[in-house]
Amino acid sequence: MAAPSGRSGGRAWAALVPAALLCLAARAAAGPGTAPGAASSTAEFDVRPGGEVHSFSRSLGDYSCSFTYSAQGGTNEQWQMTVGVSEDGGLFSCSIWRPQGKSYLFFTQFKAEVKGAKIEHAMAYSQAAAGALNDIPLKQEEFGVTETTVSHREGKFRFELSKLMIVAKPPRDEL
Repeated sequence: MAAPSGRSGGRAWAALVPAALLCLAARAAAGPGTAPGAASSTAEFDVRPGGEVHSFSRSLGDYSCSFTYSAQGGTNEQWQMTVGVSEDGGLFSCSIWRPQGKSYLFFTQFKAEVKGAKIEHAMAYSQAAAGALNDIPLKQEEFGVTETTVSHREGKFRFELSKLMIVAKPPRDEL
């Protein structure tokens, strides 16, 4: 469910997922007439420290994505969530990230959950690409992926999170 393990495949996979999500977002942002049926929605939200559990959700058609977390230290940070559906309706994407690239908060827990689709690929990052910064993925043991969630692994997660990316497929209708 997460990025494939293996030395050479991991790097290629880390580049493929962001590229797929960027394609979805670019098609939707291109405007009417360029991608019939494609859609995306981006919303800003504050990630708040203080140790309390907070949640933020977005829906698009039959799909939804929610981000639940608890963080400590510093002050509020501005984050964004983008949800998108491919032109053919075959993929749903959810991206959650800090546009400045690096979060200075210490996350004690996190979970992203999709509804209406099953996760095909997901990746979590301690640092998001911004300016001169590059994406830095979490180690595979720091997070887990199920059919509908991406979440921290208790005792393995190192408290750093700046980006989550999910690509999911809707269930197939059988004839």
